[in-house]
Amino acid sequence: MTRYYHIEDGLITELEAPVLSCWVNVCPPFEENELTDLSEKFDIPHDFLIDSLDIDERSRYEREDDVRLILVNTPVLNEIDQENEAIYVTVPIGIILTQDHVLTISPNENPIIQRFIEGRVKGFNPAKEQLFVLHILEQNVLRFLDSLKKLNLKRNVIESELYNSSRNSELKQLLRIEKSLVYFVNALGSNELLKIKMKRTDFLRLGENKDDYDFFEDIIIDNGQALSMANIYTNILSGTMEAYTSIVSNNLNTFIQRLTIVTIILMVPTLVASFYGMNVELPFATADTAFYWILLISASISLLLVWFFRRKNLF
Repeated sequence: MTRYYHIEDGLITELEAPVLSCWVNVCPPFEENELTDLSEKFDIPHDFLIDSLDIDERSRYEREDDVRLILVNTPVLNEIDQENEAIYVTVPIGIILTQDHVLTISPNENPIIQRFIEGRVKGFNPAKEQLFVLHILEQNVLRFLDSLKKLNLKRNVIESELYNSSRNSELKQLLRIEKSLVYFVNALGSNELLKIKMKRTDFLRLGENKDDYDFFEDIIIDNGQALSMANIYTNILSGTMEAYTSIVSNNLNTFIQRLTIVTIILMVPTLVASFYGMNVELPFATADTAFYWILLISASISLLLVWFFRRKNLF
């Protein structure tokens, strides 16, 4: 689906047909031959459109004649809501700059693009292509930061539940968070390299515009902060998983140890009763109070074992 937007009286307005310096947004569902028609209509290399729809494509930029492509990875909620899948995955947004238009394309409905369509990003204007690209990069970093905070909050809640539960469901949720963080670390690292290269080569042609240049610097710094947060949360989660595994193993060993001690203590009365159940002569076997003597001996030995194990801090 292809839609056209431009700013009119400070508000974003959808157009029926493209005009000079408008924003062209391409999103699912895609019609048959839509990409081919777009490529011919706006004189865009077909590979630029195809690569932007590859969810495994790394962040990069490319130039062909007067057309420039920027691919940046963004976080989205995973459409596959299963216990063995990550909560968030990363997908690319293709930003294509032509002489007359700015075109964005993504394989998924992207919340970052949606913010621009809903007019929730102040100060952006598709006619100012450099600033528009910077706003997209800024919203992308803010999306990463917000998603990281949500994952960390979810991790804290699950950890508090783990102290009072030994169910597998909490561990599976932690694994989902860990997978999401792996996607984030890879995507943020790739995005950071992309932005540094763009800055070094002046790919956006910021030139001597100090305000835009400083804005770009701030975006790179925020991306580095998000990458640092993702690494920290990943390390914390890995440590938590290892610690919880050790706690579970220790609790299991303690339980087995106590169960063994209880078995030994209960084995004594059984052993004494077994002796007196044999068809041989034993002390007190013919006494009228034999039953009570057997109980007393069994209880005495059991209590002695309890005292011994308590003294050794084993029970």
